[in-house]
Amino acid sequence: MNSSKSAPLADGQSEDSFEIGRGAGIEGISAVGLAMTRQPNFLFIITDQHRADWLGCYGHPVLRTPHIDALAARGTLFEDFHVAAPVCMPNRASLMTGRWPSVHGLRYNGCILPQSATTFVDRLASAGYRTAAIGKSHLQPFTGLPPQGRDFDPDVERIEAWKTNLGDYGQEEPDRYTGEVGYYDFPTPYYGFQHVDMVTGHGDRCGGHYGQWFRQTAPDWQALHDRTNQLPHNYRCPQAFRTPVTEGMYPTGYIRDRAIDFIQNQSAANQPFFAFVSFPDPHHPFNPPGRYWDLYSPDDFELSLPYSAHRNPTPPMRYLHDQWQGAGEQATPQTAMMLDDQALKEMMALTAGMIAFIDDAVGEILQALKANELDQDTVVCFTSDHGDLLGDFNMALKGALPFRGVTRVPFIWSDPRNPQPRRTSALASTVDISATILDRAGVRAFNGIQGQSLEPVLSGNHAEHRDELLIEFNDGGRRVGFDAPARLRSLVTRDWRYTIYLNQPWGELYDLRNDPNETHNLWDDATAAGVRAHLAGRLNHHLTAQMDESPESLRLA
Repeated sequence: MNSSKSAPLADGQSEDSFEIGRGAGIEGISAVGLAMTRQPNFLFIITDQHRADWLGCYGHPVLRTPHIDALAARGTLFEDFHVAAPVCMPNRASLMTGRWPSVHGLRYNGCILPQSATTFVDRLASAGYRTAAIGKSHLQPFTGLPPQGRDFDPDVERIEAWKTNLGDYGQEEPDRYTGEVGYYDFPTPYYGFQHVDMVTGHGDRCGGHYGQWFRQTAPDWQALHDRTNQLPHNYRCPQAFRTPVTEGMYPTGYIRDRAIDFIQNQSAANQPFFAFVSFPDPHHPFNPPGRYWDLYSPDDFELSLPYSAHRNPTPPMRYLHDQWQGAGEQATPQTAMMLDDQALKEMMALTAGMIAFIDDAVGEILQALKANELDQDTVVCFTSDHGDLLGDFNMALKGALPFRGVTRVPFIWSDPRNPQPRRTSALASTVDISATILDRAGVRAFNGIQGQSLEPVLSGNHAEHRDELLIEFNDGGRRVGFDAPARLRSLVTRDWRYTIYLNQPWGELYDLRNDPNETHNLWDDATAAGVRAHLAGRLNHHLTAQMDESPESLRLA
């Protein structure tokens, strides 16, 4: 049962469609019809907290991902692709808008992307595309819970600088595991999506439309969600839970099935589609269902980058180390932590199981695309919203620690127009995705977009894309030893990573060419002073550029 609400189909009579059709010199074919024959479909697949090197096609020595690898075998794989922000909500908003967080407004987890924001999906819909979001969107918090790690008095009215309507799309109850059903019949289009199958949260106890469906489909749903009913196991890593929820009832299975349903419904449609298929895994908790729990063993993995490998750990690294050695507690379930080797190997094995389930789901979705004769008209993209430390320097999860394991994510572009395998070292960012999709669809971008189309790289006309890119991170609370919510900015080039922290006397500078694992911070190294000064100047230019160019100004009389 699909509990989401969909808006009526777009009529396609848009300015964009007529622009594409004009001047073609073909009588008897409408402008809209002509546009449809030239515009590709898009199947956009995104995972959550999935670092680039955890795929077979990116060189993982253990994990097998044949279906995602097959995409790379008939497309372009980006080897140096980074997020705009190494945390879920800000980066997803950057994906949707092609703008950095300091411009689009969703600056840290718990914020909201203003409903007035134009997304690239809005532009596709205006050009006649049928648009669908299936799975996690995470552009709004969908919760009334107060922030953690901030001074917050619930009895004092919050007056913000911006007028917002947080309740327009409904809020889940603070305890989503009660018998109360959250309100998810929100109006569409939702940030440009006409059809929505919403999944909120992570693990086996997700909410949204999935949560409604689960409660309606499983009479014993409360028992299945009761942690005392987990299946036997001997794992001791934090947030490891062997769920009794079956593979078909797990969120990955639900998203797979809803995506297949959507594809099947498009086979006879006379308009192109954009399907955003978003899996909440392999984000923790670590609970792959069924056979995926023990598909991999902790003994299959090893820690190649222990804490001792870093020559001069940064203050947050030292803080986490002290917490670990002193039996300190994790600040929140999402906060970075340090663990011993065995716990991290268990975490790796369970993460591999979750990714394997996603890979199998991707295979079935791609098969549905082929079975409905849509594969030759569909561009397929694969990426993630950010990575995971996942054992680097004995750390796990994410936070104010912008190592490459967190900022570097997979990006694969498989286009039937050019199905040849290709790997590119072009430096690129999540903000570039929206401009690329609009370019490929032949739809004009909106004023204020900051991303740059990757089309010259994808076509093979250019080997390079960016000389350097900006990564922003704003924490939503005080964590990992900071006295205030951390704010940091990184500048990444092919050879260097330079990071400054607000109001901190220290920073980070890594020589990526000679130290790709970022084990030696050269911030205070006199021999690197010139590089540090140059990158500081370049970062200043990037920060100066973070001004909203929309709306475009009018000439004064």
